[in-house]
Amino acid sequence: MTFEGFRRIGGVAHHVLVDGSGPVCVLSAGLGLSWFDWDPVVPLLAPHRTVVRFDRPGQGLSQPAAAPPTAAGEAHRIAAVLDALELPGPATVVGHSIAGFHAEAFARLHPDRTAALLLVDPSVEEHPRTPRAPGAVTGALGAVLSAAGVPAALGPAVRRAAVRHDPAPAALVRRVYRTSRVLRGTLLENAHYGAVAAQLLGLRAGHPLPPRLPVTVLAAPDGSARWERRQRALARRLGARYEAAEPSGHLVMLDRPDAVADAVLRPAQDGA
Repeated sequence: MTFEGFRRIGGVAHHVLVDGSGPVCVLSAGLGLSWFDWDPVVPLLAPHRTVVRFDRPGQGLSQPAAAPPTAAGEAHRIAAVLDALELPGPATVVGHSIAGFHAEAFARLHPDRTAALLLVDPSVEEHPRTPRAPGAVTGALGAVLSAAGVPAALGPAVRRAAVRHDPAPAALVRRVYRTSRVLRGTLLENAHYGAVAAQLLGLRAGHPLPPRLPVTVLAAPDGSARWERRQRALARRLGARYEAAEPSGHLVMLDRPDAVADAVLRPAQDGA
């Protein structure tokens, strides 16, 4: 199955791509990233999996968000994307960085639709803090920066600075990152980061992961002993297998696409 287009979910047009055939695998990227950041992984998975990618609202080519993100809302978004594509069966859900919150929430709220869970260098917040009225500050900042022409002037340069050895074509980077929509979408997700992390802690208390669900934490310690300890602690908390992608920076899908594909195709059978 091959598809690239838009599906309207919650009144928002979402950019969606499907490649390959076989059991379903959903890939969700981290803060400020786009569908093409999974490009190195897709050819490794498509011969064995139906690979679904989508841009969250305000990211990639999707329309701006209609509401701030929540843990449950992002979990239901993944389910709605699969419904829109008529792919109801159990899926391996892969979440990178902040999307690790969303993927875990999906597994907790839609256990019958989860075949495996893979968290790729996921965000970890043991004691998240929820700021007061984050939306108002974020909206004002986004408006000021957009009015000043910051996205058009600096957006692609910021992307290039953040993504080392960026393989994405320059024209594609300009198409996405020159827009105020992506700037505002990134600011919105970042502003609600603490709230989403706190909501996930609540879901952990009331919605256990399915028994015997294969769960893997694929970390990129990159020389940080503290980050490795936090990732290992998360794996223990989830009863997950811990794997280290080395050498790799935070963008494991770009630095070690083979490690991501291997973790999808050989999910953990028991915790470690």
